[in-house]
Amino acid sequence: MQLNKVLKGLMIALPVMAIAACSSNKNASNDQSGEGMMGAGTGVDANGNGNMSSEEQARLQMQQLQQNNIVYFDLDKFDIRSDFAAMLDAHANFLRSNPSYKVTVEGHADERGTPEYNISLGERRANAVKMYLQGKGVSADQISIVSYGKEKPAVLGHDEAAYSKNRRAVLVY
Repeated sequence: MQLNKVLKGLMIALPVMAIAACSSNKNASNDQSGEGMMGAGTGVDANGNGNMSSEEQARLQMQQLQQNNIVYFDLDKFDIRSDFAAMLDAHANFLRSNPSYKVTVEGHADERGTPEYNISLGERRANAVKMYLQGKGVSADQISIVSYGKEKPAVLGHDEAAYSKNRRAVLVY
């Protein structure tokens, strides 16, 4: 009889304590004034002053670079076209300034050709980007490559428009 009372007491007390424990820190962690929230995510506080750490700035810069991270290639080619030099230079500058960041260059091909040929061509394309970045002073340790050949098309289709979008190398941080 005494044991039943103790068990009933515990059955009621444990959930109440768990709920109380969860809600007791809610105000402590979320208690923020509106000050400093005006520029949240922008690196600017309410007074217009920059307050981002260098790590946050690097992360923001990397996210911006991810908006422009694809190098396209001509049919059966793996040489870097001049219209992609500025974009690759921006990636090289970022990687040189942030040696802790690493990039993987993914090489791709369109669906024409044998699987072996397309894997090899994708690898040559990824290597061409790697060599370009290294030529701009990026450490080889920061760059890895992988070839997907025709296995991961960006665009499905059997025309030149689709093929040209699939002949690419993608920089992934």
